[in-house]
Amino acid sequence: MSTLVQISILPRQQEDTSFILELALQKAKLRGIDIKDWRIRKRSIDARREPIKINLQVEFWLNDEQRIQVPPFIPKDVSNKREIAIIGAGPAGLYAALRAVEAGFKPIIFERGKDVRERRRDLAAINKEQTVNPESNYCFGEGGAGTYSDGKLYTRSKKRGNVLKAIEWFVHFGADPDILVDAHPHIGTNKLPKIITAMREAIIAAGGQVHFNAKMTDVIVKDNAISGIQINDSQTYFFSELILATGHSARDIFYLLHKKNITIEAKPFALGVRVEHQQQLIDTIQYHGDGENPYLPPASYALVEQVDGLGVYSFCMCPGGIIAPCATNQQEVVTNGWSPSKRNNPYANSGIVVSVSPQDLPNYTPENPFVCLEFQQEVEKTCWEAAGKTQRVPAQRMVDFVEGNISKDFPKTSYQPGIVSVDLNVVLPKLITKRLQKAFVAFGKKMKGYYTNQAVLHAPESRTSSPVLIPRSKDTLEHIDIKGLYPCGEGAGYAGGIISAAIDGINCVDAIVKKLKLS
Repeated sequence: MSTLVQISILPRQQEDTSFILELALQKAKLRGIDIKDWRIRKRSIDARREPIKINLQVEFWLNDEQRIQVPPFIPKDVSNKREIAIIGAGPAGLYAALRAVEAGFKPIIFERGKDVRERRRDLAAINKEQTVNPESNYCFGEGGAGTYSDGKLYTRSKKRGNVLKAIEWFVHFGADPDILVDAHPHIGTNKLPKIITAMREAIIAAGGQVHFNAKMTDVIVKDNAISGIQINDSQTYFFSELILATGHSARDIFYLLHKKNITIEAKPFALGVRVEHQQQLIDTIQYHGDGENPYLPPASYALVEQVDGLGVYSFCMCPGGIIAPCATNQQEVVTNGWSPSKRNNPYANSGIVVSVSPQDLPNYTPENPFVCLEFQQEVEKTCWEAAGKTQRVPAQRMVDFVEGNISKDFPKTSYQPGIVSVDLNVVLPKLITKRLQKAFVAFGKKMKGYYTNQAVLHAPESRTSSPVLIPRSKDTLEHIDIKGLYPCGEGAGYAGGIISAAIDGINCVDAIVKKLKLS
């Protein structure tokens, strides 16, 4: 057992460990000679009112107590063990492979894209040459979309699995231990590639395999059970357990499953724009005018509003961040955001999106599993055409958008391919624009200064989650019709970020372990 105590300090005091220890000892009614060890267990910022405070949870071990530290990841030699196929090397796929190694199974990962080092060249081509490689981009490749979504590790999915274990694995493979402490942990896009490489090397060292440029082009089903897969239209592999962790943008997989008469369903998702402000403005708003406090990190925000029966909310808010081009096809544009570890860019960006259900769409029929995906595709293609059929994006100042005015000029943007002045009310569906207009005005009342013509909207923000669900059993996590097929992570509709996807990967392997032990 240990002793936990809550204290609050001023931002300038957070580096003074002696002061923190003394204050925590006083709060716990302990003396320094009473304790063997201590640590800061949790840290969060309370900026709801002045003065801004740092809330700390401090943990003590008394002299007669033992602090037990168990290694977070203990691999086994799986070279000659039973094999599990994993499609996709994003957070869900990598964590499934790590859990397999830990549980004594041999993971074989097939990733359609390239490793993180080679993948960088294709990202540079999108930004500089506006050329999209459909197999290697911000969504496809080692680490998946999570590699370039800046490593936000906060999740509300506490009931889905062991969040602490998932974060501890990141630390084991090279992440800063502070992510175990911060209430909203963040790694940074600049640091994630090295961590992901270390995960891959650990999988291979244990006897697992990782194949790049290996796209699943067919799935073999026999007697309503997985029998094998085809890779790159040529190579056939035989497996009885297949974890499908292909991410929210692998549209070809959804069409493949449908063609094979494997049940899929339309799923609610969200679509809108990515908004960019100056970070200093967000700091000033959130920190009650104290926007240059050197002891405070770049501020974030979270906004939500019900508008005409649908939710409008902020998504993937990136302090000190960059807006990135995330198309997976040449004839579409897609935006997303990321931040480096220091979050030291002058811009703040966030998706502002409208919740969309299949029933909200004019072409909805219960029989069409692609109604949301087709809506998403149409918006992305329309925006591509409106911006001149390049990877530039349609853009509009915020107040101009609400008032229906074409923006004549723009402040600088972090979006490297560039922006084009377009009336987003014409480009985006009215289902989206009418609600965004009302939401921005409402957000401006919640955050004084947020509603400003210095903010620029970049369209579209459309890959918030998968628009398709691959249904599975709640008990076995297998597909409802196909034994041995484990739909996993964001692409299957069971996760909404790095940690929830990672946990789902772990859960799928645990389900396989349970099934095989009982068989």
